Amino acid sequence: MRDAIMAPKFLSLACIRNENCRDLSPRPHYPSMPKYPKGVSAQEKNTIQGSESKAVYAVTGMTCSACAGSVEKAIKRLPGIKEAIVDVLNNRAQVLFYPSFVSVDTIRETIEDVGFQATWINDETKDGSNQVCRIRIRGMTCTSCSTTVESALQSIQGVQRAQVALATEEAEIYYNPKTMSYDQLVKAIEDTGFEAVVISTGEDRSKIQLKVEGVRTDHSMRIIENSLQALPGVQNIEIDPTVQKFSLSYKPDLTGPRNFIRVIESTGSGRFKAMIYPEGGAKNSHKEEEIKEYYKSFLWSLIFTIPVFLTSMVLMYIPGIKHGLDAKIVNMFTIGEILRWILSTPVQFIIGRRFYTGSYKSLRNRSANMDVLIALGTNTAYFYSVYSILRAASSPNFKATDFFETSSMLISFILLGKYLEVLAKGKTSEAIAKLMNLAPETATLLTFDDEGNVVNEQEIDSRLIQKNDVIKIIPGEKVASDGFVIWGQSHVNESMITGEARPVAKRKGDTVIGGTVNENGVLHIIVTHVGSESALSQIVRLVESAQMAKAPVQKFADRISKYFVPLVIFLSFSTWLAWFLLGKYGGYPKSWIPQSMDSFQLALQFGISVMVIACPCALGLATPTAVMVGTGVGASQGVLIKGGQALESAHKVTCIVFDKTGTLTIGKPIVVSTRLLKNMVLREFYELVAATEVNSEHPLAKAIVEYAKKFREDEENPLWPEAKDFASITGHGVKAMVRNKEIIVGNKSLILENNIPIPIDAEEKLAEIEMAAQTGILVSMDKEVAGVLAVSDPLKPGAKDVISILKSMKVKSIMVTGDNWGTASSIAKEVGIETVVAEAKPEQKAEKVKDLQASGFIVAMVGDGINDSPALVAADVGMAIGAGTDIAIEAADIVLMKSNLEDVITAIDLSRKTFARIRLNYIWALGYNLLGIPIAAGVLFPATGFRLPPWVAGAAMAASSVSVVCCSLLLKTYRRPKELDTLEIRGISVE
Repeated sequence: MRDAIMAPKFLSLACIRNENCRDLSPRPHYPSMPKYPKGVSAQEKNTIQGSESKAVYAVTGMTCSACAGSVEKAIKRLPGIKEAIVDVLNNRAQVLFYPSFVSVDTIRETIEDVGFQATWINDETKDGSNQVCRIRIRGMTCTSCSTTVESALQSIQGVQRAQVALATEEAEIYYNPKTMSYDQLVKAIEDTGFEAVVISTGEDRSKIQLKVEGVRTDHSMRIIENSLQALPGVQNIEIDPTVQKFSLSYKPDLTGPRNFIRVIESTGSGRFKAMIYPEGGAKNSHKEEEIKEYYKSFLWSLIFTIPVFLTSMVLMYIPGIKHGLDAKIVNMFTIGEILRWILSTPVQFIIGRRFYTGSYKSLRNRSANMDVLIALGTNTAYFYSVYSILRAASSPNFKATDFFETSSMLISFILLGKYLEVLAKGKTSEAIAKLMNLAPETATLLTFDDEGNVVNEQEIDSRLIQKNDVIKIIPGEKVASDGFVIWGQSHVNESMITGEARPVAKRKGDTVIGGTVNENGVLHIIVTHVGSESALSQIVRLVESAQMAKAPVQKFADRISKYFVPLVIFLSFSTWLAWFLLGKYGGYPKSWIPQSMDSFQLALQFGISVMVIACPCALGLATPTAVMVGTGVGASQGVLIKGGQALESAHKVTCIVFDKTGTLTIGKPIVVSTRLLKNMVLREFYELVAATEVNSEHPLAKAIVEYAKKFREDEENPLWPEAKDFASITGHGVKAMVRNKEIIVGNKSLILENNIPIPIDAEEKLAEIEMAAQTGILVSMDKEVAGVLAVSDPLKPGAKDVISILKSMKVKSIMVTGDNWGTASSIAKEVGIETVVAEAKPEQKAEKVKDLQASGFIVAMVGDGINDSPALVAADVGMAIGAGTDIAIEAADIVLMKSNLEDVITAIDLSRKTFARIRLNYIWALGYNLLGIPIAAGVLFPATGFRLPPWVAGAAMAASSVSVVCCSLLLKTYRRPKELDTLEIRGISVE
């Protein structure tokens, strides 16, 4: 169940972390502002004290820390500014100011005066009112397109953050639904010239679509709508009368799809019939449709291009046919030329229409993309050919040379390349498709009588399952939804979700995850999470979000893409001009010119080749495709990586800080001994201790409560005495009033802080416990130490080997724990960690992380408890153990689903392999352009006579994008380090 609620928190915390000062990029720091504006009297100071406001601005156009510095300096010069922080990486400016001296608009105008575009963002991320909208965008071809859309979305009032991913062709927008609607987002995208389709509009609501048969009038529609709206928990209803579809958003705690169907079918005296609307996998169908579209276009272009190629390149050398093709119609206008003109025209204007559309949209937004290059190149070849043959038709002496085969073959090869590219891109997101397919189609619903006996079994669509339903799982069947076992015992294979190789034993009270497979026994489970709340849905959403998030390294490609196309057009024109002028004024021998051309046509071919060989797409796809495959591979191995930022930081890690309890140790401690220092019955002692500890989430508290239950064996869920004034001192212990006694349970420092003397007997017992690598817990009753508990938490199997492997990877390991020095030192010595920080409070753990960062380390923090979350946020990479608390999981960048320590190595190794692949992609994409453009421009032609015809250049351009995607796909063959294969994990050898 813990897994099932973790993902919505992931996303909300990601937003908060971006606003966090820790993430601010390095920048010139100007002196702090005075406490109050200049010239304010003492009386005015009292008036404005506490009246400061905070404003956050999205600032676009900053490229380096100098830009951030100039913005910050300009803001701080304004009267009434208390503090200003500018973050160049996240394009944000955060300003604390006094509204009586300066306004939000004045600050925005000041930023714009410096030369950057600024948009005020209402700082409402903390009130939970934000929603996430996911939109599919069709028509993007390169990073120039995605950057244009992203900028358009980011500039809308009410949008907190917008991410546009070229590889997935999707946008993820965090927005405030109080100030705007998702329709405005769709309109903004369509205004940039791309097609937008809403995938989802909010992440906290469950949504279902129902098809209702038998509805013939608008009146019937309204009756059904009113009946559904009357149900508790129904939030929103959208109706599409053309297909008789009802889309309902609802709260799954209050209602569910079976209730909707029952209400609809009882509304019209039985004449209405409702069912789940057949979806047909919207995401996959979109991809399949795109693949079919490119395939069909390519086949049609081939039908016209092959005859053009044959008439210009092959048939001209067959004597009889050559004579027919050279037969003149008007003056020097031949049959061959008119055939090629007729055949190439549909390819240029009908099949190649997409390139004209794309160019128009791009240029309308004052940017240039790959479509502009293709349209320019093919149009130059086509219209020069038209000019040439029309001149031949009007002149008895001019012999035409046409390039119709160049334009049609170019378009054909580019369409082939795009077809192969979308085919390969589809495979990069297979991890999500596999996860989505884990959910079974049907489930067996059980109905009980008042005495708890099963009276009916009914097979239903799994999408009709509601909270608190009881479903039956037979051997070999998939678990239909998250829940916990109320009857039966079995083993469940959870490898598809957690990566855990061995089936996990399940009995009454144990949780199960939807999509896992029941092995050998019958289970009855009660459903706790359905639809978008299920663990499977959360993991799918987390992986989708991770694949959307841009890695910082991608900014390199984004910067290049702004100037790439204009530069290529300039180089192309320069190439044509240079060769034309050299030819005209005898700069090279006439023998260099092929027989069928003149110097102008040779120069034109070089210019077109330069234009069409350049490929901005390969640069744009280098990072996102590798991140998509890398995060997908991680998910299949039980390592959930929250996006490109986490992936990029993880590959640089040089130091790992480990928590002890639940991280290096199993996290399920047990009480091994008790020493009473007061005359009292052990049962009574543990009743008071358990009543105090039952309110705590800490693993040690749970161990004490579990042990106390042994003294109440007659009760399955004993009721403990009431604890008043409960307080948890994070990292130290707890205290409360129980039966009018002040009970304090915690470590030595907590007892001393409360001025309670520790007897010599207790000190000796504590030393003995710590020497045995156990945790000593003191219990005080009414300011007097009453007992000492020894709690043992055994080391995780393979912990020592993991630390050893990290040393071989040149990664330093440190242990930071809230436990006592004796226990911490014993555990550290056992696993081979040399640096230990013990008795640390949560803020001290975060301080240690910051100290290490200041020393030049890239720090990863591995933890599982609430007390680890500040350090997880402070670290460059936070890794949460999957079995830990939800707060730790939401604070982390990487979640280790299996709770096995060796996955720390897997996460670092996978990130290193992914970034090695990204580097290789960039080397190929840049190297291709740096080598290809000069060759296309004819650098080798004077020495070797080698030149690149435009259609070959176009084929090379198409191949470069495909090769980058295929290079990323090779990450699918990733295998974790061989050293891990010999580790003994949980009593089994992983082979």
